[in-house]
Amino acid sequence: MSIGYAGLGKMSILIDSNIIIDVISVDERFAESSGNSLGELVRRERLIVNEVVYSELAPRTGSEGKLRSVLAELLIDVEMLTWPAAFLAGLAHARYRGAGGARERTLPDFLIGAHAQVGGHTLLTRDPARYRAYFPELAILTPEAAA
Repeated sequence: MSIGYAGLGKMSILIDSNIIIDVISVDERFAESSGNSLGELVRRERLIVNEVVYSELAPRTGSEGKLRSVLAELLIDVEMLTWPAAFLAGLAHARYRGAGGARERTLPDFLIGAHAQVGGHTLLTRDPARYRAYFPELAILTPEAAA
């Protein structure tokens, strides 16, 4: 399923939920930097979310039509998670739990990180440490570095 700009031939950036939430909720601390990073990246990269991010955004928009509209306005496509990414996420989550990781860090973050790594995407997030710990091969951008 694809929404918005196809971005053929461009590199791709998987957008973490927190970046889009910053923008649509106009977060006082992060809206400007997150919005600027999206604006800069969309000029040269293909922006995507997966179904995990899509589901995390649902409560913020109120309807699927509104969510699709927001993503289209931001020129963000939706790319489905692959089986290899889901498998890698399960392994990373098991390592996290085995190392004493709290239940508050649930599987969605691992699905997002694994999808980005397996898909060869760069991940744009405000929480780079969490992803670096379990996906050391993943290219990560923060809003400050992207703008």
